[in-house]
Amino acid sequence: MAEIQIFIRKVLWKNDFLFPAVIWLVSRLLIWAAMLLVDPHLGPPPEGITPEFGWGVFDAWDSVHYRAIATSGYEFVDDGKQHNLAFFPLFPLLIWVFMKLGLPFEIAGTLINNLAFFAALYCIYFWIEENYGKKEARWTTAVVAWCPLSMFGTVIYTEGLYLLLSTAALRAFDQKQYRWTILWGAMATATRPTGLALIPGFLLAAWRQRRPFIAYVAGFATVMGVLLFSLYCAIQFGDALGFIHAQRGWRPSLGFYWQGWLDMLLQITLGTSYEEDFGIKNYLHPLFFGIVVGYGYCLWRLGKHLSFPVVCGFYSLVLFLLILADDWFIYNLLNAFMVLGGGYMLWHLRTQLTPVSVMYGLCGISLLLASGGTISLGRLAYGIVSLSVAFGVFLSRHPRQGYLSLGVSAILLARLALKFAQQLWVG
Repeated sequence: MAEIQIFIRKVLWKNDFLFPAVIWLVSRLLIWAAMLLVDPHLGPPPEGITPEFGWGVFDAWDSVHYRAIATSGYEFVDDGKQHNLAFFPLFPLLIWVFMKLGLPFEIAGTLINNLAFFAALYCIYFWIEENYGKKEARWTTAVVAWCPLSMFGTVIYTEGLYLLLSTAALRAFDQKQYRWTILWGAMATATRPTGLALIPGFLLAAWRQRRPFIAYVAGFATVMGVLLFSLYCAIQFGDALGFIHAQRGWRPSLGFYWQGWLDMLLQITLGTSYEEDFGIKNYLHPLFFGIVVGYGYCLWRLGKHLSFPVVCGFYSLVLFLLILADDWFIYNLLNAFMVLGGGYMLWHLRTQLTPVSVMYGLCGISLLLASGGTISLGRLAYGIVSLSVAFGVFLSRHPRQGYLSLGVSAILLARLALKFAQQLWVG
């Protein structure tokens, strides 16, 4: 047993090249086991399906649109309805290339996202190690891999690819490698709308650090990915802003969607919505909310003086309540935690992180808040790597909280994987 512990500490935990791979493999094995081995034996849920063993468990929800784009191309009519032109092109284009090599859609999409997520963990690890240190790099990599929303780095979604490209662009900017900043940044803006947050992030960081003129050029040039998509829209549909107009079917209006946020907070605290009669619908919700707020206050006032039994008791109680909680509570909680909690953590550590990390993170959060909806906000916020960096740096200084947080995250990660395989909405 002692030899195993020494092996884990010296070979796996402290080895720069093995650590991201081991973290990736262990976290993905948990997801694969939940989706492929456990889920088929659970029986059908009330509103979902019983998945079968196979690649099909990774193909649901947004994957349908990526399949349509990769096999039949884009479709769009400016009628306010949902059209797949709202989905950016790089990910389905890569799937199309892999399919031309003979792979089925499910295998192509799953391989691209998983391999990109694997590479993203390495990129994140070395970027953080260069700017902060090994401890911070390990914790940030663990946060990215074990976050419940990292499940989307395994199914046929864009999370893995976008994390890789955006992190590579940020790392290149920190290293003053502006040609690589343009390349990775342009590919990121061709992958997801939130890639547009890179542009003001680069420009603000260049101004704050008094970078040379080429840094501003690189910041502006990352827009090339979306400009090429706009050119395609102009040629194919006669509307250069068609990809923006297509968003109306998914998010009817731009600007801060206060009704959605109010509904989300009421769901978390009371189990109701603003359209229903005001009152407590589920007593687990205010109980959970009160416990978290109370513990947060104690942590703020007492910090490291909290005894270990108290900390363990809190996390055990939280885990118990999360197991009992309904799916919509988990979904809304993750949305609020990623956007509000991530934004607070980023602001709290703003003087300790690199300027481009902070600027990109704040611009990304602002873009999400102004997007005109609350659907999938947690997942989209997870793709903003700066938030994970802030959480990772924070937990590296509070490892006792960190280990327990990762334990809770692992349980939620398995739960989200089970629900996605059953084709239930998880973000």
